[in-house]
Amino acid sequence: MPNNNANKIGVSTATIIGINAMIGAGIFTAPALLATAKIGPAAILTYMFVVISVWFIAQSLARVASKFPEEGSFYTYTKQWGGHILGIIASASYLIGILMAMGVLTAIAGRYLQYFFPGIQANVLGLIALGIIIFINLLGVALAQLGQRILVFFTLFPILTTTVMCLTRFNLSLFKPFMPYGVGSIFKASRLVIFGFFGFESAASLFNIVKNPKKNVPKALSYSILAVGALYILFVGSIIGSTPISLFTSPTMPVPQVLSHIFPGHQWLITLLYISILSAIIGTIHSVIWSTSHFLVTLVKKLKSSTAKNMIASGVITQKISVLICGLFILVSFLTIKNLDLFFYFAALFIVFSYLTSIITLLKFKEEWKSRQNIKTLLGIATGFVILFFAFEGIIKELF
Repeated sequence: MPNNNANKIGVSTATIIGINAMIGAGIFTAPALLATAKIGPAAILTYMFVVISVWFIAQSLARVASKFPEEGSFYTYTKQWGGHILGIIASASYLIGILMAMGVLTAIAGRYLQYFFPGIQANVLGLIALGIIIFINLLGVALAQLGQRILVFFTLFPILTTTVMCLTRFNLSLFKPFMPYGVGSIFKASRLVIFGFFGFESAASLFNIVKNPKKNVPKALSYSILAVGALYILFVGSIIGSTPISLFTSPTMPVPQVLSHIFPGHQWLITLLYISILSAIIGTIHSVIWSTSHFLVTLVKKLKSSTAKNMIASGVITQKISVLICGLFILVSFLTIKNLDLFFYFAALFIVFSYLTSIITLLKFKEEWKSRQNIKTLLGIATGFVILFFAFEGIIKELF
């Protein structure tokens, strides 16, 4: 009798995949955003709130994936209770939100590249970087897999190095006052912090390749979220405890630029941080284009339209064409960015909406209520709506 688990992965590998999917460029944008968002040292509590929120949502997504282990994710999950149209809306919402977020990261990449090419405008550098990333994705999957393995190190290195550097200059007095803008600021900032956790949803779809998935996938999600959450809290806490907030003069201020004021004698290390953070940002954009291009093809297949089916059958819509479509959307987002906070709010609104419409499906299953698993679902929905509310509030304030 064949061993069905022979080619499947265990909890440790699934946890690493979850960490790699989640951890990325979002954390490097957080210090400057939080410094200019009127929250103060209480940002650490925001991270704790978001970790709890993401954990509840992730556990619920894992259970949805176990019930519907098929392609289509957000469409498949949402369709179970909301029908075809809402399933398409949920999927489109996710695509719009994540690609819009990549437009923001492209703009930030341009700012970081200016360290090496000071004579070139940041938007030009961002445009060049995006073009190269799209071209690499067009070359094929094999190169993409190799690139992701190389970039994993460059994602972890700047976080750990910056944390250690900052802890050597830690000053507890910088945490006073701890909550200068009140309790509400903790939850308002969640619309910015959630950006650093996007990607965990990809780990919730590992059921087909994990041993004993009903037990091990929720475990892997818990371990990866807790590990990333702890790393983020330590990273942000070390910067708050070593760096005066006044040094962050704009939401796009590069972290190494601020650290150069704190560590003037370590320019080689600052340069290395620029390289590593750029690699992390580029790696994030690269992997998102790769994954969303596949998701877009799947979404087109789900459309109940003869035109869509003919486009797939005739080769008008292929994975490479999908790469170009996703790249074009990122380009439009990048070119229209005027207000960084606004784009973060929109990204949170669209993506969290797709999370919530997916896990609401669990409320229709009697066994979920009998096992009390839906307590987690309800808490995930509640915390998700808190993030949605403040994201929507931020959009209204920025626009009006």
